[in-house]
Amino acid sequence: MEAINLFELEAIAREKLPREAYDYYASGAEDEVTLRENRAAYERLSLAYRILVDVSRRDMTTTVLGQPIAMPLLVAPTAFQRLATPEGEIATARAAGAAGTVMILSTLSNTRVEEVVAAASGPVFFQLYVYRDREATEGLVRRAEMAGCKALVLTVDAPLIGRRERDVRNRFHLPPGLSVANLLPEGYGGLPMAAGDSGLAAYVSSLIDPSLSWKDVAWLRSITTLPLVIKGIVRADDALRAAEAGAAAVVVSNHGGRQLDTAPATIEVLPEIADALRGHPVEVLVDGGVRRGTDILKALALGARAVLVGRPILWGLAVGGEAGATSVLRLLRAELDLAMALAGAPTIAEITRDLVRR
Repeated sequence: MEAINLFELEAIAREKLPREAYDYYASGAEDEVTLRENRAAYERLSLAYRILVDVSRRDMTTTVLGQPIAMPLLVAPTAFQRLATPEGEIATARAAGAAGTVMILSTLSNTRVEEVVAAASGPVFFQLYVYRDREATEGLVRRAEMAGCKALVLTVDAPLIGRRERDVRNRFHLPPGLSVANLLPEGYGGLPMAAGDSGLAAYVSSLIDPSLSWKDVAWLRSITTLPLVIKGIVRADDALRAAEAGAAAVVVSNHGGRQLDTAPATIEVLPEIADALRGHPVEVLVDGGVRRGTDILKALALGARAVLVGRPILWGLAVGGEAGATSVLRLLRAELDLAMALAGAPTIAEITRDLVRR
């Protein structure tokens, strides 16, 4: 790969992808304020590094929900990966396994959960949207369990799809041959072109349940023994309710800036959420805007157990398929390793809040 960082990689991917696919992956809601702020907020944080610390050996191994991982970085759920490469989610699963980390598979994948888990050499979590058809939703949960997924990741910030104007302009839809593969048996696999709108917005509006509430978290917990992760939290009080509802982890997330525009950047609200959950048996993860090893370091210092990365994996897939996604994870690992050494924090335990300055 020609790119030596993720920003260069995105530029190459933009040239390779059809405009509709690139815009779908890259866009945020409305004026894309939150999309930009997710990145800019990391850049406003500085690192007050320690000196004269023995950093000749570094160790970034950790666990998430009891799963050992080689670095505090997970692959975030992103839909429709076969728009980037024919292997789609299979390539991502193999790349995550080679990197020694977790892949989170989207409900809206172009590949069935059974195929993805079968191809994976590492843990797979399943990201869940709750459909109006609860029987179909329960069927998804059962299939994820039977396939061998290790956790459910419930997305709670998308009762409707945020207005992604690039998708509206492009009348985004899936090309022939691609579908919402996990929902084909229930008849919900099609994503047709919608008149005057995004096909995904029309799909979500007609099929995803906008009445989802805390009582449904209890329902989900009653039908599965898998650990439940709640993704889409930007408030400390909601994080506490998630803990009370029995969540094993939360993801501090604004859906990559794709839902409510002007929602806060995730790294800005991470510390208050981590503080609120101190003493609770709930792990804190964060996504949105992570593009450098220093970003991972800052997130860990501010209370995250690990970060999730989505769009950069898509850029890797677009440029080099499985090898491209593998290179993204290797690059972030190398950058984090260097950042830990230069910050005087050779282990995860030594990445503490005093390293970060606003």
